[in-house]
Amino acid sequence: MTLPLSILDLSTIQSGSTPAEAIRRSVDLARAAEELGYRRYWVAEHHSTASHAGTAPEILIAALTQATSRIRLGSGGVLLANYSPLKVAEQFMTLEALAPGRIDLGIGRSVGGDERTGQALRTAGLQAFPSFFPLLQAFLLDAGGRQPFPLGHPLKGVQAQPWGPSHPDLFVLCSSARSAAIAGQLGVGMVYAEFLSGEGSPEAVAAYRAAFRPSLFRREPHAATAIAAFAADTAEVARRLDAPRRAWVVGEADGLLEAFPSVETAEARLADKAGHASIAAAEARSLVGDGATVRAGLAAKLVETGADELFIIAAGPNLDDQVRSLELMMAD
Repeated sequence: MTLPLSILDLSTIQSGSTPAEAIRRSVDLARAAEELGYRRYWVAEHHSTASHAGTAPEILIAALTQATSRIRLGSGGVLLANYSPLKVAEQFMTLEALAPGRIDLGIGRSVGGDERTGQALRTAGLQAFPSFFPLLQAFLLDAGGRQPFPLGHPLKGVQAQPWGPSHPDLFVLCSSARSAAIAGQLGVGMVYAEFLSGEGSPEAVAAYRAAFRPSLFRREPHAATAIAAFAADTAEVARRLDAPRRAWVVGEADGLLEAFPSVETAEARLADKAGHASIAAAEARSLVGDGATVRAGLAAKLVETGADELFIIAAGPNLDDQVRSLELMMAD
């Protein structure tokens, strides 16, 4: 059975490589994901970090529209509080024009950086989401020809160009059952970030489905869970190649903000931390093993969470190892 799998690419910066190389690797990985039959390829937005290179998902998606032809492309996600809803609608209507019927607009509620970074971005802050998101919906529906602004509306005549005839699919990224319920009330898709905590997906999916109200964006609910997973030809090799991710998670918990370490450095750090609770927490956030084991774990995760789809965090020390992992997870 082919599992409903998609990719959430954080454009991780590996030790010894540059952020620019990480962005180019994301394009290569998207090509591979399309050939392997993954449903969607989403890219993230982070700011002022030494570990993740993706700061402008709308620009990276534009490049991906020219590098792929079938796979759906999207943001995981655009951090709406940092931007004008009109500008986000214009950007994603432009992407929809480049790849009609293939664009997803995943929206995050955070700022994506520390307080000083937020100030530099001139963010409106988390409190802006309740007013920004309905405006974004309205601009997309108007530009897509689905629901024009009514006569007398103060924004009547302000249109997010290029005009339709279609608009991106809309999702909210969530990290709690409460935010998942908000996504349901808004009538859009929901993706729960289990990779951040290692738990909570069943509750979030249930809260989303219970709160869901049909809208012009979606008549039926669609829930996804994003998890870290890595496969290799043997469990031993998979565990070794996944060491940089585990070491980075442990380091982040200790306040160490840096690029993903090399395999050798990661193994040494993990050995020094043997038995530490942070290692157990890092391991609980992921599925790691040979292909058959990881595929079985993914199938069980779908049942456990009640999700319609799984997003895989595409980590790995290099492109070849990432592609091999994706091959093994998608194999029948």
